Amino acid sequence: MSIQETTPGVVFATEHTTEHTAEYSAEVASFTGHVVQAATGIPLFIGYTQTATADGKSVVGQPISITSLEEYARIFGGAAQVEYDYVSLTQAYPPYAVNAATPAFLLYPGLQMFFSNGGGTCYVLSLGTYAGVISNGSVFSKDAYTAALAGLAGLPEPDTLVLPDAVYLALDDWASVSQTALRLCSETQNLVYILDVLNGYLPSDGSSKDPITGGTGNGGFYKVAGLGEDFNQYGVSYYPWLNTNVVSVSAIDYTWISAASLPQFSADLATEALELFALQPADKLQTYLTTLVDTLTQAADPATVRQRHLGLQAASPLYRQTMQNLATSVNLLPPSSAMAGVYTRNDATSGVFHAPANTSIIDAVSPAVMLDDSQQAKINVPLNGLAVNAIRVFPNFGMLIWGARTMAGNSDDWRYVNFKRIVIMLDKSIRTALKSYAFSANDNSTWSAVTASINSFLTAQWKAGCLVGSSPAEAFGVIMGMGSSMTAEDILQGMMRVSIKVALTMPAEFIILEYEQQVLVPA
Repeated sequence: MSIQETTPGVVFATEHTTEHTAEYSAEVASFTGHVVQAATGIPLFIGYTQTATADGKSVVGQPISITSLEEYARIFGGAAQVEYDYVSLTQAYPPYAVNAATPAFLLYPGLQMFFSNGGGTCYVLSLGTYAGVISNGSVFSKDAYTAALAGLAGLPEPDTLVLPDAVYLALDDWASVSQTALRLCSETQNLVYILDVLNGYLPSDGSSKDPITGGTGNGGFYKVAGLGEDFNQYGVSYYPWLNTNVVSVSAIDYTWISAASLPQFSADLATEALELFALQPADKLQTYLTTLVDTLTQAADPATVRQRHLGLQAASPLYRQTMQNLATSVNLLPPSSAMAGVYTRNDATSGVFHAPANTSIIDAVSPAVMLDDSQQAKINVPLNGLAVNAIRVFPNFGMLIWGARTMAGNSDDWRYVNFKRIVIMLDKSIRTALKSYAFSANDNSTWSAVTASINSFLTAQWKAGCLVGSSPAEAFGVIMGMGSSMTAEDILQGMMRVSIKVALTMPAEFIILEYEQQVLVPA
């Protein structure tokens, strides 16, 4: 890995004078150049929002830092009101399709899962509003994603990228956006992309609808395979989707059924009322149900809607089952947002070097597809290396994240996501510290200071368990100076170079990180 840095640093110096004396003093920060560990577990979410206004100005297309769902709501609003097309209870899972005029936008419920699972600071970039998408025929276009991703190269803090609404793109567009995101991560070298499997609520059974292989080995998730390991090492994916409880069934009533479907729903309820009456003669029951059914399609105030809802809930098994199916539909979510929260929780409790696996997902009820050992092996260790991590249920342990592989599953160095995230953290930490030497002389004194600072930082990381080896010499090394990392020509050109080797998997099995810093003071 070669990382070039040419941005001048900042000199921390202040001047003080006083009226009573002619004394002059200059204070220079004693820790200039000290390497401080960069923050981790800070995702960037890109998706559609209800609004996008801060201080009376539009913030569409701008990454905004937030720390809570309440702060998000002040800028971006709330969840979309989803309506479903009512269909027979015999329809295959999931039970209901979203009405085309009211898409189930996934950024807001995704953030609910993020914060529930330990998320803290994150960035949100709005691609536009719900109303804008609906006015465009509810078509999700890759162009908005492509434009947004193109402007993110200079955003230094986030280390994770999440695109919750990308699962609504057509297959080829989804693959194109995923490849663009992976390319961005490779170019910036400071992001890991958590990629959702398109239609990940369907079983991976080798059929034409298999969300992993597409039934041929060239469709589904494998559509993104063309970039190769250099890019895929920045991607990580989880399967299947999750049944969650972010929306309570008590919050759902018949207004969640599209207006075009309500007449059929009313007719089905009326038929059920007659059947109940035939089996259990009761004039009051028949009259009650018939009255409620007849008024379902009429506009009503919230209090009246609630009254009718409670009445039908108590009297009609069909109505109760329908509301439960609606709750199942709206709570079926791709796992990327929840996993971003798990990453944050993992970093806070165990450290970024710890694999974000063998842990539960809060507010997730069950995986949408139950996997066994053989099914997991097919997706987690495929021949093409494009690994997908399983979310599974185990007896006595419940639901667990059961895998921590990147999409470069055949890479010896970058097979596991925690190794990639370690290097991103080390890189950001060291790169930031090197900026403060932009105004230092490119000589032995500066080289000694840089070497000592990086050595101190890496020693602390080794002691914390981030690097492997029985001694610091087995865990890392810093190479800097004339004849080792720099030539005479480099020094004449004001180019300070440092080479760092770190052991992540085996002692003395090093990954090399190389840095360049343009200095503005001649040696």
